[in-house]
Amino acid sequence: MFWPMTAIALGFLGIAVLGVLAVKVFVEAQRLGRQVADTTHKINRAAEDLERAAVHLAGAGETRG
Repeated sequence: MFWPMTAIALGFLGIAVLGVLAVKVFVEAQRLGRQVADTTHKINRAAEDLERAAVHLAGAGETRG
C-alpha cells in the first residue's frame, strides 16, 4: 500500500510543478507582449518623426532650388 500512495503523491507533485511552470511562462509571455507593444509604439513614433523631418527637408530644398 505504500508504493501506490507514493506514486499518487509524486504524480500530484509533478502536476503541481507543471502548474507553477505554466504560470511562470504565462506571466513572462504577458511581459514580453507588453515590451513588444511598447517597442512597436516607439518605432511608429520614430517613423512619424522621420516622415515629418523628410517632408520639412524636402520643402526646404524646393524653395532653394
